Amino acid sequence: MPPVDVLLRDHVTLQCECIDRLYLNGYIPTLQMPWDLASFLIAHRKQKIASPALLGHMSDRFVKAINAFSQAHNIPMMQFPKGERKEDIVRPYFQKARAGGRQEAVVLIGVAQERVTAFRATKPAESQRPGIPFFRFHRASVFVNQYYFYILDRDFGPTFIKFSSYAPFSVRVCLNGHEWVKCRMASEGIGFEELDNGFLAADDAERLQAVCDDLSQTHIEQFFERWLDILPSPFSTEDRQAGFRHRLSILQMEISLTQVFDRPLYGRQFFEEVIRDHLDLGRPDRVQLVFGRRVTRRTPGKFRTRVLTNGVEPSLHVDYKHSKIKQYFKLGRALRTETTINDTYDFGVKRGIRNFEYLRTLGQHTNWRLLRAQSAASPCQLSANTFEEVVLPSIENGQRVPGLRFGDPRVMALLSALCGFFHLLDGFRNADLRARMAALLDQGTERYSAGKMTYDLRRLLLNGLIQRIEGKHRYMATPRGLRVASLFVKTYTRILKRAPVGLDPPALEGAPALLQHAWRKMDAAIVACLKQARLAA
Repeated sequence: MPPVDVLLRDHVTLQCECIDRLYLNGYIPTLQMPWDLASFLIAHRKQKIASPALLGHMSDRFVKAINAFSQAHNIPMMQFPKGERKEDIVRPYFQKARAGGRQEAVVLIGVAQERVTAFRATKPAESQRPGIPFFRFHRASVFVNQYYFYILDRDFGPTFIKFSSYAPFSVRVCLNGHEWVKCRMASEGIGFEELDNGFLAADDAERLQAVCDDLSQTHIEQFFERWLDILPSPFSTEDRQAGFRHRLSILQMEISLTQVFDRPLYGRQFFEEVIRDHLDLGRPDRVQLVFGRRVTRRTPGKFRTRVLTNGVEPSLHVDYKHSKIKQYFKLGRALRTETTINDTYDFGVKRGIRNFEYLRTLGQHTNWRLLRAQSAASPCQLSANTFEEVVLPSIENGQRVPGLRFGDPRVMALLSALCGFFHLLDGFRNADLRARMAALLDQGTERYSAGKMTYDLRRLLLNGLIQRIEGKHRYMATPRGLRVASLFVKTYTRILKRAPVGLDPPALEGAPALLQHAWRKMDAAIVACLKQARLAA
């Protein structure tokens, strides 16, 4: 079976990085707090009191405007059945609109009662102004009707915008970057073959990637503003002119990397190789390698790796706080590596749409870090000279270089610990490696002292397995270090430690007959080989 790096280098016919699903929140910055609501009603709308009845009137007018919009444009309107997938219900409406040659339309308005955070009002026992009603507002979880406008857009294809029917009238927007790219490619007359939500082939692969990279915050905001002016709104023209307009923030963002194999066989081989090596990616010390974030005991969230199987196709899932990275074999043709950011604060970034480019870059780097980690564990062959240089002591520039003896427990623990820091962008410290060494040796940091760690770091440095980052007390593994550590650890853990005890000749007595027979056949074959080479005693 070819190693992972060879599979990705020689057997991929199309590679495409693109924004996948994008789920956005539309909010009015000056209408988020109770005092903001009071200011809106009293200072802006010139009402005497901030009454919940005024919000009720806004909701009623908004619902009437939606019904009028539906009738005026002959748009079907329906209440979504509870428990059924909305995507399955809406799909025929999109298909009908496209079959009719429509490039842009609202194909359906759906209604569903959902839990949201909205303003609630209470009336205090004592009013601050006697004789005048007084209400105190607060945010609370309530069930209100949500209105889904399913839109076939000329730029983004099938999408939807969801309005809440009660203050502060939040909005949700669902877009798909792949659909935007398909629309752009079709408008430019560039042929392509779809792979469900992705691409299987393209007449111009370079242009395909350029279009994927072209999707920006500006395109998203232009789409949003254009449809806000078309669809009914709970706010009047005067309200919007006064600055009460929705802004966008990011609730969920998926950044995908699709690599199409020339044969489905290679995709299955990829997962056979990867799943065996990377079931530990979900551990906190491994998650930080892939996501490029430091994980401590105070870091919230679950850190785990899951291998899920749909039929015969496996998928690899690695969780980090609220976010995750998923890898699966898409429709038996392409490897899809996909980072999903469910909370931008997982990465120390605010949710504003202005952070779109940064988050896309972060997701792309996360996808590639996972692939590099998987590739590094595969090609670990060494020449005989390199092996001797590592395991035997030597003299380099007049300085004695201690050897790293294969099979020595401390050496194997050192190289195994090094494997956990292959892809940290900022390297690792003495203390980081020492903590892992102490755990592998089952000694604790008290017995495995800082002095021992310093000596082991020196051994790695002199053998060229790590290098120090200039200007910092941090280190990174070298390409030579990656191969040496991978080979030593794989050989030791997969072959020597797992070898059957029955293969030891003195222990053959009492072993099963089949094992004894197999051993004698192997021993006879070795003797025959020695005789042929004229090396027999």
